[in-house]
Amino acid sequence: MTKSKTNRNISELCDLSGCRPLLKWAGGKSQLLGQLLPKMPKKYGRYIEPFFGGGALFFAVKPEDAIIADSNPELVNLYQSVADNVDNVIRCLKRHNNTEDDFYKVRAQDWTKLSPASAAARTIFLNRTCFNGLYRVNKSGQFNSPYGRYVNPRILDEEGLRAASYLLSKATIVLGDYKDVLREHARSGDFVFLDPPYLPVSAYADFKRYTKEQFYEEDHVELATEIARLHELGCYVILTNSNNPLVHELYGRYEMYVVETKRHISCNGQGRTGQDVIVDIKPKARLNLKLVPEPLPEQALLYPPTRYMGSKNKLLKDIWAVASQFDFDTAVDLFSGSGIVGYMFKSHGKAVISNDYMHMSACFTKAMVENNSVILPLEEARRLLEPKHKSDGFVAEKFKGLYFEDADNRLIDVLRSNIWALKNQYKKAIALSALIRACTKKRPRGIFTYTGLGRYDDGRRDLHLSFADQFLEAVEAINSAVFDNGHENKSRHGDALTVPVVENALVYIDPPYYSPLSDNEYVRRYHFVEGLARNWKGVEIQEHTQTKKFKSYPTPFSTRKGAADAFDHLFKRFKNNILIVSYSSNSQPTQDEMLEIMGKYKTNVAVIPVDYKYSFGTHGHKVGDNNNDVQEYLFVGY
Repeated sequence: MTKSKTNRNISELCDLSGCRPLLKWAGGKSQLLGQLLPKMPKKYGRYIEPFFGGGALFFAVKPEDAIIADSNPELVNLYQSVADNVDNVIRCLKRHNNTEDDFYKVRAQDWTKLSPASAAARTIFLNRTCFNGLYRVNKSGQFNSPYGRYVNPRILDEEGLRAASYLLSKATIVLGDYKDVLREHARSGDFVFLDPPYLPVSAYADFKRYTKEQFYEEDHVELATEIARLHELGCYVILTNSNNPLVHELYGRYEMYVVETKRHISCNGQGRTGQDVIVDIKPKARLNLKLVPEPLPEQALLYPPTRYMGSKNKLLKDIWAVASQFDFDTAVDLFSGSGIVGYMFKSHGKAVISNDYMHMSACFTKAMVENNSVILPLEEARRLLEPKHKSDGFVAEKFKGLYFEDADNRLIDVLRSNIWALKNQYKKAIALSALIRACTKKRPRGIFTYTGLGRYDDGRRDLHLSFADQFLEAVEAINSAVFDNGHENKSRHGDALTVPVVENALVYIDPPYYSPLSDNEYVRRYHFVEGLARNWKGVEIQEHTQTKKFKSYPTPFSTRKGAADAFDHLFKRFKNNILIVSYSSNSQPTQDEMLEIMGKYKTNVAVIPVDYKYSFGTHGHKVGDNNNDVQEYLFVGY
């Protein structure tokens, strides 16, 4: 049988039967698996366990890339022999019999004088047949547990040995002190499980009192120092120990859980219960606060440019420079706006959830973020310019003389009737996005807060290109932006606080900025194109206004207190996610207030200032000669 075929068969066996610990082990963690497994990170680098013992967690997790270690050379020989030559170990085990004579003859052997496979078989045999599976040695290092007198112990578990061999063969097995193992092998992102010899319950009674394997209290203090190093390094760490006051003193700053356990090995049969402590330590992310923006992927550059209020087009490199320092699967863009940030995350291969309370924003992301493959062929787009359905004449009548020429208004009505008749949701989103884009490009400042046709005309091409050509160019630009990043992405319209919480996600928050110096009313600026996106359903036009706007959507970001409360709610809801927040230096809450709010829910909080200039909308001419120059803050919580 070839080696590859052998490995494949063993792999299948491992999947069928599961890997089991090879030894009964005092302090083994089988009974704690129900508490330990849910606390493990979903993704990590390597699995490292330097107090391996019976390895219950390792055999339950079955990691692909592991480093396992112990300071007990007999144990390390067992695992290495099973990994390297399981057939010989099985042959040696078959020679042993469960009799008292055989037990004491085998126990009297010096394992260091045996072959590795014979020594491994001896270790398993004694463990399965000795009293309570207790691994105990005298001062000379000789095994001295008595015979267990079990009727039918399972000395040879051939299926389990072969499955364990397959798993162990993929691991690095080390003999050594835990500190040496961790300092040589542990890297940022690795998962480290530490199950040291436990502290006795009455640890403060005698500082020199030692636990099994000569692990003194000062050793536990030293271990805590090493764990702090792993935390700073960026490792995930889980530690188990007894519910001892010193454990709480050493690890009180981390998450701790006290669990009831049974003590299977105890000299007092009445005292076989106890309490274990599980310390769960999340990595301290190593964030480089000095931004080093890199060029964006070519795909990200295909997003149609926009003058949308608050668009982060100029900040994309900075946002990614921060985000790329974290490990995440999904990017959640809570206030998608123009959609360009979500599209940037999509171009970097992340699954994306885009959300906005504006229909037009959700339309953009439906067309270019959620949509992975559908385009609107140009010939089909041209047919949308031809009257097919009876037009309601809504735009031509309601907005006559306000924003566009009469002929353009009539064409908008034709497009509206044809677009809303489209069956395919993505073609409809593309066409509607193109219509919105055409409308904003035909307005000198891209907004609808003023009326009149010639005002602010600076001679730009966009203002003199025909409406039909504007629409068709927009369709082509959006078609070019459609691509499949291999993920199921989602465009969503709704309240940010109703977006589902997603595990292992980065949440990007770019809300309306509150400032007493300017307004943040998106609906006031874009009511006409927002009406197009909604087909004016469910809105009440304020007829008394010159611009024929409709009432703005309610938002907590319209007041200082409302914005602070909204951030508090958002940070609380997404407290288990990586947070990146865009906010402006001329907005409120202030920088210190934002850090304080975020710090309630995140262990690590940072602020990164980025020089930025707004195109319009901050009313800079009213607040001194700042020429709209501000600092954009990227608040980071992790």
